[in-house]
Amino acid sequence: MKSKKAGNPASRSALKAQIDDNLRKVYEAALNEEVPDRFKDLLEKLKAKETP
Repeated sequence: MKSKKAGNPASRSALKAQIDDNLRKVYEAALNEEVPDRFKDLLEKLKAKETP
């Protein structure tokens, strides 16, 4: 059974633009999140091991 392509090119383009916008928002929100203390502690331990 063949699947139908959803909508016309204009609606696909609008859908793609909406997906792009949502992905951008999620990515920006992730960049603005604070690094958890657990990760900061792990990074400090790694730095301490590198220092002679």
